Amino acid sequence: MINLPRNTLHVLAVPAFSDNYLWLVHDGVNAAAVDPGDSAPILAALAAHKLTLTAILLTHHHADHIGGVPQLLRHAPVPVFGPRNDHIAVVTEPLGEGDRVAVPGLALTLRVLDVPGHTKGHIAYVRDEVGDIAGEPWLFCGDTLFAGGCGRIFEGTPAQMADSLGKLAALPAPTKVYCAHEYTLANLRFASVLEPGNVQLRDRLASDSARRAAGEATVPSTIGVEQATNPFLRYREKEIVGSLVAAGKIDAGAAPLAAFAALREWKNSF
Repeated sequence: MINLPRNTLHVLAVPAFSDNYLWLVHDGVNAAAVDPGDSAPILAALAAHKLTLTAILLTHHHADHIGGVPQLLRHAPVPVFGPRNDHIAVVTEPLGEGDRVAVPGLALTLRVLDVPGHTKGHIAYVRDEVGDIAGEPWLFCGDTLFAGGCGRIFEGTPAQMADSLGKLAALPAPTKVYCAHEYTLANLRFASVLEPGNVQLRDRLASDSARRAAGEATVPSTIGVEQATNPFLRYREKEIVGSLVAAGKIDAGAAPLAAFAALREWKNSF
């Protein structure tokens, strides 16, 4: 058995509900749970991998992201980091844009971004200070950016969501995107209707379809892959705008934000 360096970090996907991914960031000893909507699979994963829970990180207030927190706190009374503007009662460490989190128990610092749209106070966590040999940049984005798509706009505005996605799209291309749902194939089928000439999108749909057929997850993605194939980051592209015009969703010459809003509205009923 190879002994990994103590500061080597890993991200473990913990499936929950019908299509959620809860995340455990760990070093083989300690772990932080990201958006633990259900305590049972997190507790099972901690036991199976002999990990000690040292922190909880939340991106927004929806129940499938925070529902497991009370039971986890009965298991281990750890700090709960979360958005200061989403009014989550269990949060002990409220966060906003520009804050940095030194995650208890782990050699991990995360930068906080405000990404409103899905909810008014939604935040994301970015790992961009990489100190170990196996290090790589990470993004935990909750329900703002999905593989091939984005979250519904429940509380914010299209302008807020577009700005939030632009902020995430500006991260380095290798950044791994740890979103919270397995929505990828549905998102990519929608994207293919909008941009049928995108060869990278066509290849991605084929490869991700094969992964799902084999029972594998399609996440994490990367920012580079999303920049090349995600219509909600590409809503200014000529072919996508043309598809929106042809479908009667916008008028020719409409502003980019109108195209983004129409795109999100179309996806709601696709």
